[in-house]
Amino acid sequence: MTVLIIIIIILVLGFFLVQVFNRFAKNRNVVKDAWSNIDVALKRRYDLIPNLVETVKGYAAHEKTTLENVIQARNAAMAVPSDDINAQIKAENQLQQTLRSIFALGEAYPDLKANASFLDLQQKLNEIEINLERSRRYYNGTVRENNTYGESFPGVMFASMFNYQHFDFFETDAASRENVKVDFN
Repeated sequence: MTVLIIIIIILVLGFFLVQVFNRFAKNRNVVKDAWSNIDVALKRRYDLIPNLVETVKGYAAHEKTTLENVIQARNAAMAVPSDDINAQIKAENQLQQTLRSIFALGEAYPDLKANASFLDLQQKLNEIEINLERSRRYYNGTVRENNTYGESFPGVMFASMFNYQHFDFFETDAASRENVKVDFN
C-alpha cells in the first residue's frame, strides 16, 4: 500500500512538472511568434528607409547629419542578431527617434512636404507603424503573460530548472515621446 501511494505521488508530481515545463515552452514560443510579426514589419520599414533618405536628400542636402544618423540607426538595428529580442527593442527605439527627425524635416521644407514620392513613402511608413503598433500590443501581452508566469508561483520555483527566459516589453523610450526640434541656425 505504501509503495502504491509513493508511485501515485511520483506520478502526480511528474504530471505537475510536465505541465509547468509545457507552460514555459508555450509562453516562450508565443512570445517569439509575436516578435516574428514585429520582425516582418521592421524589415519592411528597413527597406523603405533608404528610399526616404534619397528623397529627402534632394530637398534638404545640408541636413547631411540627420540623414546619416537615420542610415546609421537603420544599419545598427539590422545588425542586431535576430534571436536577441531585447537588444532589437533598444535598437528599434533609437531608429524610431531618428525617423522622427526626417519627418520633422518634412515640416521645415514645404517643397519636400508636397513631393509625391515623399508623401507616398511617408504613407507607407505610416501603414507599417500602424501595423507595428498592433503587433507591439500583442507582443507586450505575450511578454506580460510569460514574465508573470516565470515570476509567480509555481513558475518561479522551476524557472531556472526549465530555462525560463525573461523578455523586455517593446515600449517607446522617453526620448521618442518628446517633440523633435529642428533648428536651422
